[in-house]
Amino acid sequence: MKKIHLLLIKAFIRPFIVTFFVVMFILLMFFLFKYIDDLIGKGFEWYTIAEVMLYASASQVAMALPLAILLSSIMTFGTLGENYELVAIKSAGVSLQKAMQPLFVFVICLSIASFLFADYMLPKANLKFGSLLYDMRNKKLSFLIKPGVFNNSITNYAMRVERKGEGAVDSLFGITIYDHSAGNGVAKIIMAEKGQMSKTTDGKYLVLKLINGVRYEEGNGNSSSFDSRQTLTRMRFRETEVKFDFSSFKGMDRTQENQFKNNAPMLNRAELLERRDSLTRSIDTLDKATKINVGSYYKQSNITKGYTKIKTPEMELSGSFINNIPLRDQSQAAQSAYDQAETIKQVIVGRIIEHDLKSREVIKAKIEYQRKFTLAVSCLLLFFIGAPLGAIIRKGGLGLPVVIAVVFFLIYHIISTVSEKSAKEGNLDPIIGMWMAIIILTPLGIFLTYKATVDSALFDLDYYKQLIVGFFKRFKKKKVVKQ
Repeated sequence: MKKIHLLLIKAFIRPFIVTFFVVMFILLMFFLFKYIDDLIGKGFEWYTIAEVMLYASASQVAMALPLAILLSSIMTFGTLGENYELVAIKSAGVSLQKAMQPLFVFVICLSIASFLFADYMLPKANLKFGSLLYDMRNKKLSFLIKPGVFNNSITNYAMRVERKGEGAVDSLFGITIYDHSAGNGVAKIIMAEKGQMSKTTDGKYLVLKLINGVRYEEGNGNSSSFDSRQTLTRMRFRETEVKFDFSSFKGMDRTQENQFKNNAPMLNRAELLERRDSLTRSIDTLDKATKINVGSYYKQSNITKGYTKIKTPEMELSGSFINNIPLRDQSQAAQSAYDQAETIKQVIVGRIIEHDLKSREVIKAKIEYQRKFTLAVSCLLLFFIGAPLGAIIRKGGLGLPVVIAVVFFLIYHIISTVSEKSAKEGNLDPIIGMWMAIIILTPLGIFLTYKATVDSALFDLDYYKQLIVGFFKRFKKKKVVKQ
């Protein structure tokens, strides 16, 4: 039994290591293609790019590890079946379940390691990856600016240049700037023939010196008067300066990682529970404060400014408060009621938005908490799908096993992705959403294990071909007998 165990473990480890690193390489290439504009062409050293890719690879383990276990288990038992080694093992009195025991123990160890990795290592890797990628995206504006393309790297500003200076990258020509810093929805437009970029001595601001240009400012008009026409102001200048807040663009100074600590993927289980509880208490406090705040506006004395005293029963039955107010004050009371109704509306809308944001954060915390466990359980589930499949199809190598493994993994990935998205949108309970794929595919793993135990020809094409041929033969015999 010990030699059989050693044989099976050796047969499993080799394809597992190869497939794991191949899948990791493919996923890293997808990552590189996604963020290539943020990494390439900004003057980063090679080790900085290697560092961010190392941190990114940690987040790919959640996809690479289950797929590697599924593929390697299919290849292992498929090769054993193809070479009739599995038949020899069964003829020696060793059942398929006993043959799977050493690999089952090995996969359990992998599952425990994946759980510890997801709880301790992955949050730290996500934290470092998020902070480093943020710094790389916001490195020097001179590298971010591309001729002929609008750039939004600086908050509240959009800038476009026709070309850069050949000798100095900080020299710009044909500059167009849209300034949204006023916050009123109307942008100020600055156009200049050329400009020169420089930093302040403390490095917190970038100064763009503009030469020979024009500034356009559009006003909303005077809302207090009957004339509400918009105004457009044009100012020409020979030389002016625009100062940008550039503290986050100072070279490659690393941002404090604590600024990203509140994101759910960057927390371990204990921190996720603490964040969930604190957000829940915050939501309860917000709801109570909203109820008290909004309820205070429903006092009749606020709406009618003291004119709600009912003098007679007839006036009370009339049901119209406006009739209880002197005619000269009715217009003012109506306007006051309208203003307070708008205030109530704005308060409620703001509180609803805040409530929804915090509720979504609670859902994200619950999802990330369950993800720590689903990664480990998915490794076990896909092993109990892959090992029986390999024993049934009896094909090794990288042909049919790869196709079958990809199909089953896509089914698992699609179900988990759709259910997780539904959970994030609040349409599904976070616990059910994260365990949906495992719940659906567990009966399949049990069914395949049973079929492999009884030597079922579930994927044997010759078996189905014989069934079809036998059906047509019986059909012809019946037809001849009737004639």
